[in-house]
Amino acid sequence: MNGSRIAAVGHYQPAKVLTNEDLAGLVDTSDEWIRSRVGIRTRHIAGPDEPVDELAGHAAAKALAAAGYAPGDIDLVLVATSTAVDRSPNMAARVAARLGIPSPAAMDVNVVCAGFTHALATADHAVRAGAATRALVIGADKMSDVTDWTDRTTCVLVGDGAGAAVVEAAETPGIGPVLWGSVPEMGNAVRIEGVPSRFAQEGQSVYRWATTRLPAIARSACERSGLTPADLAAVVLHQANLRIIEPLAEKIGAVNAVVARDVTDSGNTSAASIPLAFSKLVERGKISSGDPVLLFGFGGNLSYAGQVVRCP
Repeated sequence: MNGSRIAAVGHYQPAKVLTNEDLAGLVDTSDEWIRSRVGIRTRHIAGPDEPVDELAGHAAAKALAAAGYAPGDIDLVLVATSTAVDRSPNMAARVAARLGIPSPAAMDVNVVCAGFTHALATADHAVRAGAATRALVIGADKMSDVTDWTDRTTCVLVGDGAGAAVVEAAETPGIGPVLWGSVPEMGNAVRIEGVPSRFAQEGQSVYRWATTRLPAIARSACERSGLTPADLAAVVLHQANLRIIEPLAEKIGAVNAVVARDVTDSGNTSAASIPLAFSKLVERGKISSGDPVLLFGFGGNLSYAGQVVRCP
């Protein structure tokens, strides 16, 4: 085998929906204020009895079923998350136990909003190296657990959810080379820290970095796959907010691509945002099997990672 590919995807969101009107009852805000600044209308919020590994497990089970595989077919589980409460067992081990995966390598990847694309690249590398045969790659976060619900600058952004992909060996590579990196000296621009942990960010700094520095990096990720932005069928960026997604997508130059805007209905779900939005595009038939899709994550640590994948 010369590479790996995504065999199937799946996603999951909690049943509870929090609207902008609901938030207006908690903090000094309004539907108009939220829509005009971040483009979000609703977000899904997990209950106290819905931990991160449960969200991840639902999405992973859906991806496994879509791929036609049993839990025993998986030998690597990677979970991208930044909202794990406990240090051990990690989320990957918890998901493996939930699904009955017998003896996988099980690792968490904490690169916050860029976590899924980092985890996907790691799975691709493991499969290419022969260290894994079939991997389950999950992005899952429960941002509601780390949110200050009295801070209107952050509480209007967040949502909970999970997305997953089954990655397997392939004769023709369906996951392109990753382009990844970070700006460590600006890492404090996005934070989940303290006791209890709370999400905070320097919104203007993140906005300027995302809309000025990242377009060229995203275009370079396309070039690594031998494509131009005009060749893309879809662009799935980290679903931060529409004021970042829309100008960034325009500057990439993917003139023929569907641009994922799941943030309007799901909010910012951190590591879950890219696989969640990607899975919805596939489920709704917005893209077809074999279509080239740019996945590009960015955010916490001011890290970024992107690759072009072929739609399963």
